[in-house]
Amino acid sequence: MTEKKTPTAYEIHPLIKERWSPRAFAETPITETEIKTLLEAGRWAASSNNLQPWRIIWGLKGTTTYDRIFECLVAFNQSWAKGAPALLLGAFKKDMNDGEKENFHALHDLGLFMGNVSIQATSMDIAIHQMAGIDFKKAGKEFGFPDNYHVATAIAIGRYGGNLDTLPEDLQRQEVKVTRERKEQEAFAFNGNFKK
Repeated sequence: MTEKKTPTAYEIHPLIKERWSPRAFAETPITETEIKTLLEAGRWAASSNNLQPWRIIWGLKGTTTYDRIFECLVAFNQSWAKGAPALLLGAFKKDMNDGEKENFHALHDLGLFMGNVSIQATSMDIAIHQMAGIDFKKAGKEFGFPDNYHVATAIAIGRYGGNLDTLPEDLQRQEVKVTRERKEQEAFAFNGNFKK
């Protein structure tokens, strides 16, 4: 497994520091119990008005559900996600329970759900890689979501330590990059007015 360096400006929790999103996964299967443990962590995420607007579709490799999720991914993501032992879809309910008002916080709440899943996964030596590259209309239709739901993301789940030869050459280079990068705090957090 590629050891990653996370140059933080302040000391942060090791589970956050150690987390990264591989595209090559070890062949070791993910179990249903492990998936349900990750979902349980997500279940306890905070949400606006406790509406818990997230909806998750999950499938283990070798099942019809996995194949159906895979077919909704864009070609680029199919090129590497085919090695993931499990796939998820993350969707959210766009309106409030009364159906009359839009829930402007639902996507934020799905993000909190996945944040919990991500940290729980890291604690279990499980890797996740979230993907925006999904045909959300196809996925919504494929899995019978009503119009007031939006499929926002797909998630590949597996274990670190995958064979890099399973990836296209350009992705292999990204996978072995040692130092992780993020914007400095000054680029996004302001003690006062917004700055470009």
